[in-house]
Amino acid sequence: MGVAVNLLDFDAAGLMAYFAGLGEKPFHARQVLRWMHRCGQDDFGAMSDIARSLREKLGTMTGIVPPAVVSDRLSDDDTRKFVFDVGGGNAVEAVFIPEEQRGTLCVSTQAGCALDCAFCSTGKQGFNRNLTAGEIIGQLWQVNRVLGAGAGLAAERRVSNVVLMGMGEPLANFENLATALRLMLDDNAYGLSRRRVTVSTCGLAPMIDRLRDECPVALAVSLHAPDDALRDALVPINRKYPLRELMAACRRYLRRAPRDFVTFEYVMLAGVNDSEDHARRLLDLTGDVPCKFNLIPFNPFPGSPFRRSSPPRLRRFAEILIDAGVVTTTRKTRGGDIDAACGQLAGRVRDKTRRSGRPPSAITAIHEVRSL
Repeated sequence: MGVAVNLLDFDAAGLMAYFAGLGEKPFHARQVLRWMHRCGQDDFGAMSDIARSLREKLGTMTGIVPPAVVSDRLSDDDTRKFVFDVGGGNAVEAVFIPEEQRGTLCVSTQAGCALDCAFCSTGKQGFNRNLTAGEIIGQLWQVNRVLGAGAGLAAERRVSNVVLMGMGEPLANFENLATALRLMLDDNAYGLSRRRVTVSTCGLAPMIDRLRDECPVALAVSLHAPDDALRDALVPINRKYPLRELMAACRRYLRRAPRDFVTFEYVMLAGVNDSEDHARRLLDLTGDVPCKFNLIPFNPFPGSPFRRSSPPRLRRFAEILIDAGVVTTTRKTRGGDIDAACGQLAGRVRDKTRRSGRPPSAITAIHEVRSL
């Protein structure tokens, strides 16, 4: 990173502990925190209410170093995809989605992903490493700075919501995720409501419990199947934490969650998981978990064996859920022309898993389940 200590790696408690080690008072840490995150400042010399001696000390010993923006592409629908260099030949992606009343940033937590979900472009890239806390929060830092620099940019177009749904499984990088979450929620940093920050997981049940205990925010679960046989093939982590354990973890999470429901994400795959029977069994599975469904039209990527469900099929699936009284939305595909849509984020990853595409056995298993 070019500096011994990157101050973006610290939440408030960590920064105060670091300052204490320098013989500095806690209020100086809060001052620097505000300059870094609320003001987007990386120049200690510009921190005008901090003593010159401390600024000089920080300038010598530390730095404020977010991942560098190497690409910034704008979609026809105003979705904006950022590519960040995280070193070692790896690049991760984040996506800003502007809407009339809010601006949502989709953030990455890992360089690649080890979970290898069948329908996800990120999983095809393999896995290199966890991102540091500074690399996670640095995506928000950089995007806020870029958006704030635009002449005449309306305040509501800046980041008001964050979803940890980019590259990687957030709960597999828990310590760094939690540090970044605390910064997002801190009034001296970004001051976001817990309801406006969402962590999405493929189903690491024990870590859902830990998130509930340490930093509960809105929870989204990538479900994608109503039974273990199909989910084992689509989402391999299900073999370790099957649906019974996952649903129990969701019920426990709601005891402390800022929202009174869990969002279940469900990618609609033609002929795989989109029948009326699948919808009815999905209702049976989630009947005792207060929830809403977010149906996601599959976004194709090179080499994928899947197809998007037809609009009539998707509408009928949604009707069954809605008629049962479950709030159900269909995600509008955004940024598809710049490969920024859900499931398309790939970045650039030096794979340490030596994965070379999906093993044929996984695709075979999906087709076997379909034939049952």
